[in-house]
Amino acid sequence: MDPTFYKSVSTRRNFKYNYYLSAPTAGKPVLLFVHGFPSTSYDWRYQVTFFKDKGYGLIVPDMLGYGGTDKPAVATDYRLGLVAQDLVDILDSEKIDKAVAVGHDWGSGVVSRLANYFPDRFIAFAFLAVGYVAPSTIKFEEAYAQASKLAGRELMGYWYFFSEEGAPELIKKNIDSFYSLMLPDDPKLWITDLTPGGACKAWIEGNKTTKLASYLSKNEIEKHKTELLKGGLTGPVNYYKIRVFDLDLEDTKAPFQKALTEQCVKGPLTVKDFDTSHWLMWQDKEKMNQELLAWIQGLAL
Repeated sequence: MDPTFYKSVSTRRNFKYNYYLSAPTAGKPVLLFVHGFPSTSYDWRYQVTFFKDKGYGLIVPDMLGYGGTDKPAVATDYRLGLVAQDLVDILDSEKIDKAVAVGHDWGSGVVSRLANYFPDRFIAFAFLAVGYVAPSTIKFEEAYAQASKLAGRELMGYWYFFSEEGAPELIKKNIDSFYSLMLPDDPKLWITDLTPGGACKAWIEGNKTTKLASYLSKNEIEKHKTELLKGGLTGPVNYYKIRVFDLDLEDTKAPFQKALTEQCVKGPLTVKDFDTSHWLMWQDKEKMNQELLAWIQGLAL
C-alpha cells in the first residue's frame, strides 16, 4: 500500500493512530476497514486496490498495538468500546459523517462496538470470519465452556496462552513457528494445534513448523512478520487479555458467529459463505471483493 496515502491523528485518549486515507469520488461512501490479530492495515491491500479503483473512500487504520499506531502496554486500554471511540475520532478528524464499517477477526469485535455505541455514524456493518460480538457480563471461563459445548470441541484454548506472561517473548523467539500455525496451508491444523487448551503453546515452545499458506507469497508473509515484530507482541496480545481476565465484561461476549449475528441484527441481513480458511480476504480475494461490492451497492446510501 502506497505510504504516501498514510496519515496520523491523535485521538481524545491521546493515542496516535496511523491510517491509510483515500477520498471518495462523488456519490460514493467511505469504507472503514478494521483488521484483527496478528495484523496491520496491510491485511486489506487487496480490498484497498479494488475499492479505490472504483472510487470508494477508504480509511484503513493500523489498530491500537500495531504498525505505526501507538502500542500502550496496559491491557485495559484495548477495551473494544474505547478502541471504537478511537476510530470515531479518526472519522471526526476527516469530517466524515457516516461510513460503512468492515471488520475481520478482532476487528469484528471493534465493529460490533461501533454498531452498539455509534450506530448513527454508520451506514452498515460487515463482519468477516468472526460474527457480531454482543455486549455481555458473562465471564470468560463460562463463555469458553459454552462455546466448547456448542461446538463439540475447544475453540479458544490459545487465548489462555496469548494472555500468559512471557507469551510475547516466546512468540518473538520462535516467530516462524508462530506464523506457520497462524497461516498454515491446511486450515484443519487449527483444530488439532491451535484451539485445544495447551496446544498452541506446545507448538510454539517446540518450534514446530508446517507448510505455509500457498495463497500468500513468501514476500507477503515476510512483510507481515516484519511489521508485527517491529512493534512487538505486547500490544496485540492485550486484546486477548481483556477477555481472559474479564477486564471488559460490559463490552463483549464470546461470538458464536452466524447464529449470534442473525439473532442480533436490526434491518436487512446478508450472509455469504466462503469455502476458505479464516483469511478469506486473501484466500478468495476476488470473490470476497465482488460479494462485498454487491452488498455495498445494495445499501440505501
